[in-house]
Amino acid sequence: MVFRKLMAAFGAGVEVDTVLTNTGVRPGEPLRGVVHFRGGNSEYKVEGIHIDLTAVVEVESGDSEYKTSYSFLRQQVAGTFQLAAGAQHQHPFEIPIPWETPISAIAGHPLHGMKLGVQTELALAGALDKGDLDPLFVSPLPAQDHVLGALDRLGFQFKKADLERGTLYGSTMPFFQEIEYYAGGQWRRHFNELELTFIAGPRQMDVILEADKRGGFLTSSHDSYNRFTVRYDESPSSAEAALQRGLEQMARNRGWF
Repeated sequence: MVFRKLMAAFGAGVEVDTVLTNTGVRPGEPLRGVVHFRGGNSEYKVEGIHIDLTAVVEVESGDSEYKTSYSFLRQQVAGTFQLAAGAQHQHPFEIPIPWETPISAIAGHPLHGMKLGVQTELALAGALDKGDLDPLFVSPLPAQDHVLGALDRLGFQFKKADLERGTLYGSTMPFFQEIEYYAGGQWRRHFNELELTFIAGPRQMDVILEADKRGGFLTSSHDSYNRFTVRYDESPSSAEAALQRGLEQMARNRGWF
């Protein structure tokens, strides 16, 4: 256990460490952990502890891009208490992971391009101190796994993933995830690359596909889009069939569907 000393904000010598019980979690599941405290040289009044779920998001501004952090869930896990000099306290917590939380790990491996984390905020003596970003690895829902597995079987090759600022129709998040693939198999004749976005809920999810369509001899390339819904109580073959139909429609048509 590595305690972080809160000297900059308070000069109090108070130390804190947050330990996650389950660093790998799925959307809709509870994230559990314990916040550990060690008092400094004097007694202090802790006015509250909050846990922030944070994501690093790409923002486009004119011709440039930059990255910034967004807090997409903030929850109080402890109220007011006295922290005696040298005393140790611990506060367990349980936070539900929002259904729309982006994927940051697949099969136990971090997803390249993604950065999600947990920050602990301590209010002490009227000041706030937000700690470092502890990694949070969010695995796909079973229905998301079915779609990702189907893309692998169709020959698509993973390129990278990132978060873009913006709110899509049907979403409550201030950002959305794009999982990018190189087209493979028969789809290389139609697409160069494919971008995949999930908008998940408790009973079903929307899948959004965007592909840059190859141009012909006298035609320019353009983007094709498709959106379909997958219910969690459907069989994996239903999700794969919906994906296949979406890809076929994009190969034939242009514009939003």
